[in-house]
Amino acid sequence: MTTTSSTSSTSTTSATSSSSATAKLLASLGSSTIDSSGLAEQLSAAQYAARIDAVTAKQNKITTQISDASTLKSMLSSLASSLGTRVREGDLAVTPTITNSAVATVSKGTFAGSGTSTLEVTQLAKGQTLVSPTLASAASAVGSGTFTLRFGTVASGAFTADASRSQVDITLTSSDTLTTLAQKINAAGAGVSAYVATGSGGAQLVIKGADGAANGFQIETTPADGDTTLSTFAWTPASDATRLKSTATDAAYTLDGVARTSTSNTITDAAPGLTLKLTGTNAGSPTTIGFSDPSSAIQTAMTDLVDALNQVVSTLTTDTDATSGSLNNNAGARSLRQTLTTLASKVVMPNAAAGQPSTLSDLGLKINRDGTFSLDTDVLSKTLAKSPDGVSAMFTNGLYGVYATFDGISRSVASTADPGSLGGVIAALNTKQTTLATQLSDLQTKQETLRTQLVTRYAALATAVSSSQSTLTFLTNQITAWNNKSS
Repeated sequence: MTTTSSTSSTSTTSATSSSSATAKLLASLGSSTIDSSGLAEQLSAAQYAARIDAVTAKQNKITTQISDASTLKSMLSSLASSLGTRVREGDLAVTPTITNSAVATVSKGTFAGSGTSTLEVTQLAKGQTLVSPTLASAASAVGSGTFTLRFGTVASGAFTADASRSQVDITLTSSDTLTTLAQKINAAGAGVSAYVATGSGGAQLVIKGADGAANGFQIETTPADGDTTLSTFAWTPASDATRLKSTATDAAYTLDGVARTSTSNTITDAAPGLTLKLTGTNAGSPTTIGFSDPSSAIQTAMTDLVDALNQVVSTLTTDTDATSGSLNNNAGARSLRQTLTTLASKVVMPNAAAGQPSTLSDLGLKINRDGTFSLDTDVLSKTLAKSPDGVSAMFTNGLYGVYATFDGISRSVASTADPGSLGGVIAALNTKQTTLATQLSDLQTKQETLRTQLVTRYAALATAVSSSQSTLTFLTNQITAWNNKSS
């Protein structure tokens, strides 16, 4: 009905404009001049006013639809983003804590942990550190031949080779120095690193291996042409103990009374829900590891989630009002409404074990008859008491869970590939806007063309009228003169 009224109003305006222009033209015929420019402007505007107004009205309507659909899309995106930030950085999941932070740092593992554990670290994982004999400077020649790294275990003054690892041979020439030897060791990619350290006595090559007892190494040399310089770099555990600055060892620790070892100080599978990074020892003084209780934070998060969802519902209800809603009968709005209607029963944890919470309704989310949401705190409290680990698992940053569900909804709503989503609707509306802009430009061009043509025609008319008026004046004067003579 609005469109009909607008069209009627536009037609009346057009007719009025045209009538006014015609009356002005007729009035001008009796004057000495004609406002050809003004008349052309009025008549060309009257000719195209209705069509231009119709296109403009469509543009305004689509602009409102795009704005309202974009607002809904943005609200869902913000909801998912805020939830993701809270899951990653907040306190919604079970988080391990440690009493003595000098011994280790603790972080969340794949699963949720619970209870308390004791940790005693007696040895950290280390890599072997070996130094070369002292030379005058980093530019000193090291001799030509083959420099060989052989890997295995160094213990009790003996070396046990690891048959599964190949030796690394580095070829040296007479031009190689302590610096280039370090560079060739690093370039070999053998899991060891080297650099030149210059102290008060001269320069030495420092070679460091990876952590873990199995990453020890010894050095063998094969000098070329009896080059004695390269021979001094050879080393075995029995040859010179002073060159061995650190022996490769495994980490040794006791967790929950069970003695264990690790080739690395970072232990990702220490216990369910627990990753350890050992940083010190505490032999004889075990420290305690515990797990936080996120129940209160989860209840707050669910309350905030319900509030955010109700803001979306309120906006959606206004936009889809049967009489005034800009998105009434809009495919994207209908799709979003359907998604929200089934949200409480949606399975967000398809990998949950039997008896574990798997839907948002298990967390107390309820949808009311009017489409709004509410939180059943009794249901949430019972679920938290029965399965705290299961609830905590729903608030992790993984493939499944509360965040993954809302992130998926946000992405689906924003998808431009689906014509039934808000993103698809916005894309289609933008295309219509482009088409209307072209139509409006064409109409304005045609209007300007007509105006130019009318200006030319009226200018010629003005000339003709002026000529007629001159002739009329001449005849009038002649008749007057004749009448005067007759009298």
